[in-house]
Amino acid sequence: MSRITVRRKVVRLTVGQNPTTREDVLAAEEPLEIRVNGRSLAVTMRTPGNDYDLAAGFLVSEGVITRGEHFFTARYCAGATDDEGENTYNVLDVSLAPGVRPPDPSLERSFLTTSSCGLCGKASIDAVRTKSSFPVAEDPLRVSAELLITFPDALREAQAVFEKTGGIHAAALFDGATGRMLVLREDVGRHNAVDKVIGWALKENLLPLSGTVLMVSSRASFELAQKAMMAGIPVLAAVSAPSSLAAEFAAEVGMTLVGFLRGDSMVIYAGAGRIDSESAARSRAVIAG
Repeated sequence: MSRITVRRKVVRLTVGQNPTTREDVLAAEEPLEIRVNGRSLAVTMRTPGNDYDLAAGFLVSEGVITRGEHFFTARYCAGATDDEGENTYNVLDVSLAPGVRPPDPSLERSFLTTSSCGLCGKASIDAVRTKSSFPVAEDPLRVSAELLITFPDALREAQAVFEKTGGIHAAALFDGATGRMLVLREDVGRHNAVDKVIGWALKENLLPLSGTVLMVSSRASFELAQKAMMAGIPVLAAVSAPSSLAAEFAAEVGMTLVGFLRGDSMVIYAGAGRIDSESAARSRAVIAG
């Protein structure tokens, strides 16, 4: 097995039956320290894999870089070793292109960012809201509701690690016109999965991500809405509920926010004008006031 998953012996217990011992597959969770030009910026708990994408997306989300050429090189630090002297691949040093300003010290995370929190350790409240180079309010995308309701199944079918573990988040980027899935990433942290998607797009020189839909397997929190905005994504859709701040933020920046996207129904919390009204009538769309 790769470091993305690990095997562990577990005891399965069913009431009224004898316990059994078996081997189970778990999603891996390890720390990753992200350094920029040799200086530590953040430590996050993540599922190993696509770490370069994660670091690139994190830097986009923080407003440090906006184009692929800004992300010059990245390498795992040779001095980060375990007790056996093997590289842990848990410290990644990113070099920015010449002329790109390094992160402001206010962006540095003062403590560990857990897999459930993408904003933990922010130095100030002001640092939570980040100004985007890619405003989404004028994005002309209109999405068919009948196309939108196909995204959760497409997301689920492509979740290879979830299929093995049952315990990992996913984020996928779809073309809003054709419904084609452009990329999918999985991680124990929903914010990491989104950063991995955005980082992939940065490295492919696709930013801003106009005309796309970001589909997530979790709830839609403020941090996910902010990350989508920083990448120029006009539509964020989730299988679960959004937070109040995510809905307020989406309305503020002109983003479309869809929650409870399940079966043939959805709830539109902001930007309902981007969802085709005729096809929305044929599905079950509720517009939240």
